[in-house]
Parts: sequence; C-alpha cells; structure tokens
Amino acid sequence: MAKVKPLADRVLVEAAAAEETTKGGLFIPDTAKEKPQRGTIIAVGTGRVADDGKVTPLTVKVGDNILYGKYSGTELTLEGKDYMIMRESDIYAVLN
Repeated sequence: MAKVKPLADRVLVEAAAAEETTKGGLFIPDTAKEKPQRGTIIAVGTGRVADDGKVTPLTVKVGDNILYGKYSGTELTLEGKDYMIMRESDIYAVLN
C-alpha cells in the first residue's frame, strides 16, 4: 500500500486493471485499451472544510469499490503502482 495521506476531501484510488480481451474473446492491443473508470479506495482525507471552519466527513471509506468519471482526478505512480487522487465529488457511485 502506498504511504500517502490525501488532504481534505480527496481520496487515493487504485484503478482497476484495463480489460485485456473483449467479451467475444478478442485481444485488445495497448493502444486501443480504454482508461478504467472504476477502482478501490486506498486512503481518504479528513473531510471537506466548510467556510465556517467545520469539517464534514467523507461518505466513502477505505476499501469501497467506486465508479468515477473518465477524466477525473490526477494520475500518479508510487512504488511501481498506478493510482489516482481525486475529490470525493468526482466519484459517481459506490459499487456493491
């Protein structure tokens, strides 16, 4: 696990692996693979700070599988693994 602590309302997400084959069994080359839009939360910040200084805790937690926007967050590589850091508002849904 990466030793990163997101600040405020940000979360650290390990993106799911891109699909290697189609449902029909065809191989997808690296140039045609789409960026995954789902992942697992690895770390969360302390919460959103309101104008009055009160902290609102995040509604997501470590271990949640999530769905996020195609162009959400910032990609980063830590210890050879690819992660994304994004705001909680970039998360569309928690998957069960």
